[in-house]
Amino acid sequence: MDRRKLIAFFAMVLGMFMSILDIQIVSASLSEIQAGLSAGSDEIGWVQTSYLIAEVIMIPLSGTLARIISTRYLFAASAAGFTVASALCATATNIDQMIVYRAIQGFIGGGMIPSVFAAAFTIFPPSKRAIVSPIIGLIATLAPTIGPTVGGYLSHAFSWHWLFLVNIVPGIIVTIVAWNFIDFDKPELSLLKKFDWWGLFSMGVFLGALEYVLEEGNSNDWFNDHLIVIGAIASAVGAMVFFYRAFTVEFPVVDLTAFANRNFALGSIFSFVMGIGLYGLTYIYPVYLSRVRDYDSLMIGETMFVSGLAMFFTAPIAGKLSTIMDLRAMMVLGFVSFGAGTYIMTGITVDWDFYELFIPQILRGFGLMMCMVPINNIALGTLPPARIRGASGLFNLTRNLGGAVGLAIISTVLSNRQDVHYERLREHLDWGNPTAVDQLNSMTSNLNAAGLDGATGAIRQMVNLVTQQAVVMSFSDVFLILTVLFGLMVLGVAMIEKPSPQITGRSGGGH
Repeated sequence: MDRRKLIAFFAMVLGMFMSILDIQIVSASLSEIQAGLSAGSDEIGWVQTSYLIAEVIMIPLSGTLARIISTRYLFAASAAGFTVASALCATATNIDQMIVYRAIQGFIGGGMIPSVFAAAFTIFPPSKRAIVSPIIGLIATLAPTIGPTVGGYLSHAFSWHWLFLVNIVPGIIVTIVAWNFIDFDKPELSLLKKFDWWGLFSMGVFLGALEYVLEEGNSNDWFNDHLIVIGAIASAVGAMVFFYRAFTVEFPVVDLTAFANRNFALGSIFSFVMGIGLYGLTYIYPVYLSRVRDYDSLMIGETMFVSGLAMFFTAPIAGKLSTIMDLRAMMVLGFVSFGAGTYIMTGITVDWDFYELFIPQILRGFGLMMCMVPINNIALGTLPPARIRGASGLFNLTRNLGGAVGLAIISTVLSNRQDVHYERLREHLDWGNPTAVDQLNSMTSNLNAAGLDGATGAIRQMVNLVTQQAVVMSFSDVFLILTVLFGLMVLGVAMIEKPSPQITGRSGGGH
């Protein structure tokens, strides 16, 4: 294997790692940033939302940009821009600056993610896929999983500025290496004349507004909020214009023809569901640990680290198995493991902490890697090299959109089911329930003994207890829904055509 290509590839992988990590690194430390910038609680969420909206627009666009200006220029510019934007984020003095800088960071950083997938499937012969595919799968899934740990540690040990400053040195290294070592393709500047600006604009509106609706919908009460309604209409109109342009213009901004390849289309659906599992569980565990168990960001990180370790140790096994095992059987194994992990979690109670979460986290980490490697190989492994750049952006987009849809559904289910459970529990807590009355009386006498207003305090404690139980029961509901989803995916694997041996066996594909 050419050493220059390997060095270039590892620099690209590091760039992708930084870009994906940056979403989750900040999520664990939003309260510190909020305090540092004296922002309102309704504004701070935009630090994440602006990054995600910008990134979702760039990811599918990157394939076209790579064709026009070449992978080398695109990746080096993305890495350099991402580094500069990270430095700007660290210098932000108010929330408005931070939101703008984060949008720039997300947009530019989004160019690095699909380039790595495209490079892996074009510059390496299929015989090397067993090594390359797990590396990418590991980075794409490990970064969101360990993000909260790294973020919690940095903001505890130093300050929130370091969430961004930590990108600068690796960013400079990646930029220099990418500029000097990437030479997989040549620019086709003549395509600029045919560039579909209307397609780009409509795609931006379609994906940006969709991401906004999914991200903000639950907290703003969905379609009772006029901005959400406007966002949904804008997204629908943008989608119609975008799809019309994509199928009628000579050089569309995103090449959708890859979906005609059955395995790519199915791989993208699986990738979408993996997004739900990956980002959904990375979100729901910390919410439980902070809301119910009162963990701080560092303790949450230490608990979540288990699935990161499980992925790390599973990656080489998944790589080896992908050469000797039917990829579909691997996916079934992965989905079953994932489903088993969420099924165990349906028994969650108020007292669960590190030890109860240990096995479900290992099953989740193992399942993720067992699915990720075959899904990447099935989706991108059968496409001709010329099509991979565009297809890679679409494939990564499905994972991000899966994450956005998953988070929107999970947060909605959590709040709705919490209300339902609260009402049900409240119905049983009346003066005719001797257990409840005994509990209330003992709380009252304890508080009176401590010299407090026993009657009022006891009722408040009772309300808190019921609320906490309702919260935990709503978590159980979410885990049940995820278990059913992964069970259905096991059936979905049957629809995939048996991947031809050429995915793992043929030579070529490089330039």
